[in-house]
Amino acid sequence: MTVQTDFRGGGAPFPPDTTPLDNAVWSALTGPHAHLAERVGRAARYPDDVYAYAALADPADPAAWADLHTLVGLGTTVKIKPVGAAPPGWEVVGGGTGVQFVDTALRAEPAPEAIRLGPDDVPEMLDLVARTEPGPFRARTVEMGGYLGIRHQGRLIAMAGERLRLPGWTEISAVCTDPGHRGRGLATRLVRAVAAGIRERGDTPFLHAAPGNANAIRLYESLGFTERLRGRTLLVRSPGTTTESGLL
Repeated sequence: MTVQTDFRGGGAPFPPDTTPLDNAVWSALTGPHAHLAERVGRAARYPDDVYAYAALADPADPAAWADLHTLVGLGTTVKIKPVGAAPPGWEVVGGGTGVQFVDTALRAEPAPEAIRLGPDDVPEMLDLVARTEPGPFRARTVEMGGYLGIRHQGRLIAMAGERLRLPGWTEISAVCTDPGHRGRGLATRLVRAVAAGIRERGDTPFLHAAPGNANAIRLYESLGFTERLRGRTLLVRSPGTTTESGLL
């Protein structure tokens, strides 16, 4: 499904080319996040403690899969998206589907109560993620972009931030609120505030959700995001074992 809307709400500028979103992880790793990339030829990945995903320039290209094998080594498990199927020799050990949304009518605005989060806040951020399960967030994910949070009596109770950044687009991610503070619109305020920062530098926000997360999807659609596509993620194990190479 491709978005047909030409303009975002509020007289915002014409949205950028959506092509990079078709292979968003690759577009990020070979673009604005190249400084974070581990890369061999037509395969790249984030360090595991940043974002546990890899990508291929062309998932249908056997040479790209060969480069990925060189990159990750023998018998290594790795997440990759988007991809339809793995080639012979690669074992599929899991997977799922994600829904991609793009900003078509979002009202972006600062949240005065929000504070900027950084490396010193990571322990609290990880604790909030563990309690709310918004999606992948690791010890160095904060290095992918700006994160905002809201505190109550000194305790972090809600956050949202930037994850994938690609030409013309920045992903909003890790949107979560402590269960004891839901129903106050904290997630809405944070999404709008993160989007305001993204818009300021000329990018357009997008985000992902699990197809079964009805609450998140309702929130994002109510804020002005439109579903663009659904893509498959695979968890695969690379061919071979360390014993075959004589390492053990």
